[in-house]
Amino acid sequence: MTIPTPWPHDREVVVVKVFDHPRERVFAAWMDPDALAMWYGPDGLAIETHEADLREGGQWRFDMVGTFDGKPQRFPNLMRFLEIVPNERIVMDYGTPSPDDPDRFRMAVSFDAQADGKTVLTLRQLHPSRERRDAVIGFGAVEYGQQTLESLARLLARGNPKAVASPI
Repeated sequence: MTIPTPWPHDREVVVVKVFDHPRERVFAAWMDPDALAMWYGPDGLAIETHEADLREGGQWRFDMVGTFDGKPQRFPNLMRFLEIVPNERIVMDYGTPSPDDPDRFRMAVSFDAQADGKTVLTLRQLHPSRERRDAVIGFGAVEYGQQTLESLARLLARGNPKAVASPI
């Protein structure tokens, strides 16, 4: 695994949510490209997928599109999947499609099963510097992360068949 242990907390952003669903179902919603495009991203932005190879060594290239700050916007994104342990964790590099993106960060998502059948999802971001971490927090990274996970909760509550069983 390529995650530093421990992570430098002054470069980290953490978002946690408890889901009323088993971790296999929550994990599956991350691994199905159609389901992922339905819930991923902050409120008010839609996903346009250009490439979805959701496996270790694969990547998801997509744009978040919508009206932001009162004008139409498009935000190119690229996730490179470094490690996938089914129903336990996903580790990825996340940034723009630019190979020289100085703001690229590491993201780790863990899925912890609870005795009551619920899942605790912990999303951790490790940014390249404390300054960049502070900038993304100031931009709304925590709130946008919470909106994203709440959107996932709504999808799972609807019983979307795309997010029922893990494809791995």
